[in-house]
Amino acid sequence: MSIPTELKYTPSHEWIRVEADGSLTIGITQHAQELLGDMVYVEAPAVGRSLNAGEECAVVESVKAAADVYAPVSGTVTAINSELDSAPESINSAPYDAWIFKMQPADANAVNALLDAAAYQAVVDSEAH
Repeated sequence: MSIPTELKYTPSHEWIRVEADGSLTIGITQHAQELLGDMVYVEAPAVGRSLNAGEECAVVESVKAAADVYAPVSGTVTAINSELDSAPESINSAPYDAWIFKMQPADANAVNALLDAAAYQAVVDSEAH
């Protein structure tokens, strides 16, 4: 399994890319999509919604199950990936390209507390046992 080193992660299997302007792009990891199977629906949070760190804010549904997506940090939703409305399966084929939403963090330093690739790999490894 590939875990890109330039991204941050949460123990609940979200990936976070810090953009040049300080905004965050969020999706679910390869591990998460492998556990869920073929995606059939994505419900993104509303643009403008204020989120608290750890808050359930989106849902991904597969042929096997539905799973919540959590806000990695507190902030405001600035964009959603509307392409997932008609092609939720893009999460399966390219999980690190198929982002779900973007947000502006309330505290730019909050992202520093998220997991790096090695720490996320340890989370995945611990779940396998």
